[in-house]
Amino acid sequence: MKVRPEQLTANLKQRLAPVYLVHGDETLLVAEASDAIRGFVREQGFDERNVFTVDPGFDWNVLREAGASMSLFAQKRLIELRLPSGKPQDAGSKALLEYLSYEQSDSILLIVSGKIDARSQQSKWFKALDQRGVTVQIWPIKPQQLPGWINQRMKAVELQPTRDAVALLAERVEGNLLACVQEIEKLRLLNGAGKIDADAVRDSVVDSSRYDIYGLVDAALGGDVGRITHIVNGLRGEGVEIVLALWALAREIRELSRMAAAQKNGENLEQIFRKYRVWETRKPLIKRALARHNVNVWQQLLCQAGRVDRTIKGVVAGDAWEELLQLAVKTALSES
Repeated sequence: MKVRPEQLTANLKQRLAPVYLVHGDETLLVAEASDAIRGFVREQGFDERNVFTVDPGFDWNVLREAGASMSLFAQKRLIELRLPSGKPQDAGSKALLEYLSYEQSDSILLIVSGKIDARSQQSKWFKALDQRGVTVQIWPIKPQQLPGWINQRMKAVELQPTRDAVALLAERVEGNLLACVQEIEKLRLLNGAGKIDADAVRDSVVDSSRYDIYGLVDAALGGDVGRITHIVNGLRGEGVEIVLALWALAREIRELSRMAAAQKNGENLEQIFRKYRVWETRKPLIKRALARHNVNVWQQLLCQAGRVDRTIKGVVAGDAWEELLQLAVKTALSES
């Protein structure tokens, strides 16, 4: 059964299907649809989760075994299969058809895939999956659709943008939905709920500060402690909102935590870079950062970012700028 992304929530509430396929080449929208499915099935008691990533040499027998075996401790489980190429090849097609032949009562299969072309959608495995479960195709947002999409996203976080504000943001993000969502988050953080005009967008997207907060992020990823100290002191001296500096650094740490987890699960760097839309110019910085810390350390740094946030709010005693400096330095340095 084909379901449009905007119909997914209503469809989930009607009934749970034994298998879901989310596919497309718009990473953000694929991730959001997949998250919606994960969250809903978790609420229905599917607490166990098995994740498999299909890369060269992947053994499709793991899917057969998962389909034929009972869940550990008889718990309901979500089996997640990540198919970046969108093509399971012959071995995968046979394994998927075999899995779909089983009657599943305690398992749901979620396939998260890259774009599946029209020819592949005529294959036996795709047709069988569409008949047995739910397929969600994610289409890219067209340029003429982007302003409407931005307007909807801003209103969802209680922002009331003017037409000029929406047009300016659409122009600046140039179709990069992930960057667009990040800018909307920043606008909400800096301005709170309410009206947003073009000047607010311009001030947020174009940082006029001599000490750029994104420079702080790059210095932390690059391991440049001297530059970190210089930038933090400059931001503090120029009266830049510390919450904005923390937002930029914490967002990067959160993404790196997810990348490190994906790397631990066997995904290669190029797959990860495609999934998280890492620009070519930033790949060396990200590689250095991932080599410096494992997933556990990134999660610890994320917890420390939470402490900085509580310090800013006055919940925890301390100097928030000093705490931010320490967070950036720990991000930059390898643990001895």
